[in-house]
Amino acid sequence: MSTAAIAFFIGLFGSVHCIGMCGPLAFSIPSFHAQWWRVVLDKVIYNLGRLFSYTLLGFLTGLLGRQLWLLGLQQGVSIISGLLIMGAGLSRILKIRFTQSRRLAPLLQPLNKLIVYALKQRAGHLIVGILNGFLPCGFVYIALVGAVNTGTPAASAVYMFWFGAGTFPLMLAATVSSGFVGPALRRRINKGIPYLMVCLGVWFTLRGLALNIPYLSPAKQESSIQVCH
Repeated sequence: MSTAAIAFFIGLFGSVHCIGMCGPLAFSIPSFHAQWWRVVLDKVIYNLGRLFSYTLLGFLTGLLGRQLWLLGLQQGVSIISGLLIMGAGLSRILKIRFTQSRRLAPLLQPLNKLIVYALKQRAGHLIVGILNGFLPCGFVYIALVGAVNTGTPAASAVYMFWFGAGTFPLMLAATVSSGFVGPALRRRINKGIPYLMVCLGVWFTLRGLALNIPYLSPAKQESSIQVCH
């Protein structure tokens, strides 16, 4: 399976989580049109804003990933990434809670205030969607971990684009219908998400170990990134 397909499915499965976390914000953006197709267009524009932010985050993450690849650290990064994702998944399975989110709250206040201001000023679905894309999200972090392993800013941006594309269908349906996925179904799918995280973590770890297993853990390849002198 290609990295783009993996990114897409991470986004697709993670979008159920996104509805629970970002859904209230998406639902709160009013559409001032009577025609149904213009309402749908507004929601498409909102989700395109999120997609733009994810792609930009991917490009910025790729700049870091490129430096790591130039230093020959791609295997170590893949292993560490896998272990972190597995740890995050296991913590949810074992119901181990962390309190760091409270410490991060003050750092998020400027972004939250900016979103509130944009809503009050009717800045539009595109602007709010772009801002929403920068809000902290566990699945976005997981996607960015995958993006940093691609090796180049362009590949990282493409990876995050496909992640955003994966979140697009369900988020669009939810924002249009405001109830496409009920709480009961969200709870059931959310219970399976940590196991998906563990599987992704195992895959990243095995890929970093370079065990020469086709598709799962390919042999180490020399970086194709050239350094100009």
